[in-house]
Amino acid sequence: MIGAVLFIGFNHRQQIDQFFASITGNEEQRAEGGVVRIRMARDGHFWARVKLNGFERRMLIDSGATITAMSVETAKSAGVDTESGRPPAIIETANGQVQAAQANLQKLEIGSLTTEDLQVVVSPSFGEMDVLGMNFLSRLKSWRVQGNELILEPDSADGAADTEQADAPAAGTTRDSERKRPDIRAEKIPAEQE
Repeated sequence: MIGAVLFIGFNHRQQIDQFFASITGNEEQRAEGGVVRIRMARDGHFWARVKLNGFERRMLIDSGATITAMSVETAKSAGVDTESGRPPAIIETANGQVQAAQANLQKLEIGSLTTEDLQVVVSPSFGEMDVLGMNFLSRLKSWRVQGNELILEPDSADGAADTEQADAPAAGTTRDSERKRPDIRAEKIPAEQE
């Protein structure tokens, strides 16, 4: 009996943690205005609750990953077209090189943050791991770690969308200030009551 309870508790730890966090007010992710704050998990990483084309998933935020990567199962569930005819990408991982399909995610939401047309790679080599990489983080006005929280701030916290899309830098241009970023919009959400 005790073994069964421990087995169920271990297998459903994420849901149990979320339930107790909602009761105690110690949520792992919250929106304040347009800014999203994500509390560091027990494993020392930042995990975001995201919607991928409406499909809910938990993803690791990894500033060491150049591009957003997802498992084959997640891509299928989110309706990501991996049969676009693009040549496969060769991705350098901690475990060596892997081949991955290139695709675009139509819509990604994290709390009040929304971005569209995000390039992703999909491979069975990723197992069940889904990662938000720098190609997502670079669309933000800023992101930073403060204490045990990751703070994601869109270009406009009042909900106004920047309509400029990313263009390739001009020839010979390497300064980030001269590049345009795709927009990440934020819906205005009142700060949570304490």
